[in-house]
Amino acid sequence: MSARLSCPLAPETLEAFAVQFDPLLQTLAQRQGFRTYLSGLLLPRDRFKTLTALVGAEPLVQAQAADVQRLQFFLSEATWDAEAVNAQRLRRLKEEPATAPSAARVLGIDNTGDRKDGSATDHVARQYLGSLGKVDNGIVAVTTLWADERCYYPLHVAPYTPEKRLAGGKQDPAFRTKPQIALDLVDRAQAAGIPLCAIVADCFCVDNHALEAALLKRRLPHVLARHGALGRGWAPAEADHSFKDAAPSLPLRAWREVTRRFRDGHTERWWAAELTLLGYGPGRPVRAICATTDRRALPALSTWYLTTNLPAPLAEMVRLYGLRNWIEQGYKQMKDELGWADFMVRSDRAIRRHWTLVCCAFASCGWNEAMQNRASQSLAPPEAGGGETNVEKPLPHWPLLLRAVRAWRTPAHWLARCWAAFASEPPPAELAALLGALSTGHGINLYLWL
Repeated sequence: MSARLSCPLAPETLEAFAVQFDPLLQTLAQRQGFRTYLSGLLLPRDRFKTLTALVGAEPLVQAQAADVQRLQFFLSEATWDAEAVNAQRLRRLKEEPATAPSAARVLGIDNTGDRKDGSATDHVARQYLGSLGKVDNGIVAVTTLWADERCYYPLHVAPYTPEKRLAGGKQDPAFRTKPQIALDLVDRAQAAGIPLCAIVADCFCVDNHALEAALLKRRLPHVLARHGALGRGWAPAEADHSFKDAAPSLPLRAWREVTRRFRDGHTERWWAAELTLLGYGPGRPVRAICATTDRRALPALSTWYLTTNLPAPLAEMVRLYGLRNWIEQGYKQMKDELGWADFMVRSDRAIRRHWTLVCCAFASCGWNEAMQNRASQSLAPPEAGGGETNVEKPLPHWPLLLRAVRAWRTPAHWLARCWAAFASEPPPAELAALLGALSTGHGINLYLWL
């Protein structure tokens, strides 16, 4: 058997992350493609992160360039297992102290829709797209997310195939609803050894009775957000027909004051109360809870209607769903910055691989910060009195982690390209020293660079 060829090294910090996946990539071209793809995803978003953008080629004009075609083959044709790569990513995140599991974590279910033109791309059809807030032509993915007060990261992802793309419609054996996909992803998370104290999800654009029924049948702890309405024709005329009907009728003494604690340290006063209406209430299998910032006005933007099978106090219910709520904006920003919906491939296999690589780029940001923290702790002098100094720092918010990566990745990338276009000999000592410092993760202020 021939010896395995060594792969040209990526920048030092990125190489420390990428080398962990080398046993799963069989050829030198696959290992190079993995590093090129991650590097391109982490660079600033100057244009859509298509294959030409990831390798720094001109769109259209250089679409047939060798580097672009190699990356196309890596994504669409090469024989590497995206599921194995994702499993390795999760193992490393579980082993890293900064991202290790905690008993207070929740498993969030997210439903993301992004616009796509045409109909040649797998899973694309006219459907509701959450990113646009309306029905349009696009692709929808269901993802699971692991989160606590310290950090969060995606676990698994699967595309939703609308019935119109299947020969048998909703009766086709391959058709699965979004709740069914979500349950499959929950099973995969449990098989991967992901602990959780509750499953949290939003309304999936409509109230998810099917998801709630399935979670109850499996006795899985959950906290689900609901719209104010429950449906029509199932309750007597004099009874409350919706959460919005039941909440205003509560006496003030029924509300309990709870304190929401945010990641930046500030707190807010909220109010929470249990609702009693047909099918929901204290002592029943499912509880209905209203949480709001104003128990009198019940403002639409800061009022939650939740259903849960947990017997925990109201404050705990607010904390659990609040974990999903606080990450919502930052998580979507990260996916957009890393080119989640920018893929220019059409096959199901390539789409899933692209999403897996975006999740790896997502994880590499936290890995870079954890390595920097560990290096600084090893160089720090011991505290007087023999106190413990090797205490893991909490990770910053993920958009801040991405900015920290780009603080060294961006100047390193562009300085190297500019010098290669300017001269064929090695760079002078000063430039080489700067490139060496950048490659080890020592960033510079981006406003100075840009």
